[in-house]
Amino acid sequence: MTTLPEPKPGASEISARPLRILIAKPGLDGHDRGAKVIARALRDAGMEVIYTGLRQTPEMIAEAALQEDVDAVGLSILSGAHNVLLPRIAEALRERGLSDVPIFAGGIIPDEDVPALVQAGIAGVFGPGSPIADIIAFIRARTPARD
Repeated sequence: MTTLPEPKPGASEISARPLRILIAKPGLDGHDRGAKVIARALRDAGMEVIYTGLRQTPEMIAEAALQEDVDAVGLSILSGAHNVLLPRIAEALRERGLSDVPIFAGGIIPDEDVPALVQAGIAGVFGPGSPIADIIAFIRARTPARD
C-alpha cells in the first residue's frame, strides 16, 4: 500500500449506521475477482457494499455514488487505463458535489503512477497482496461518522 494523505478531522471507526462503500470496475477490464474479494471483506467487516459490476464509465460510477449516498468509492483496475480513468472518476465525483468522498483504488498500478493519482484525488492505492485489514482501516480512518 502507498501511504497517502492523513485522515479527515472527525473521522471515526464507529458510525451510527454502517458505512456505505461503492465498489466499481471502470473501463473495459473484465476481471473482477479482486473487486469481489474486497466487496465481501468489507461486507464481513460490517460495511454496506454496492458493487456496480463490470465496464462502468466514470460518469456511471459517479452517478451511482451520488444515488447510493456512499461514504467511499473503491475502484479496481487491471487494464492499464488508471492514469486516464481514475482522474476522470475523481472529477466526475467533484462535479456532483462529492469531493468529500474518499476514493481508493486497487489492481495493477505502478508505484511511479501513484503520485499523479493522488494529485488527481485518489486517496489510497492498494496493490496486489495488500492486507485486507489495511484497506478496512484506511476506509474507517477516512470516513466521517454519519447518522
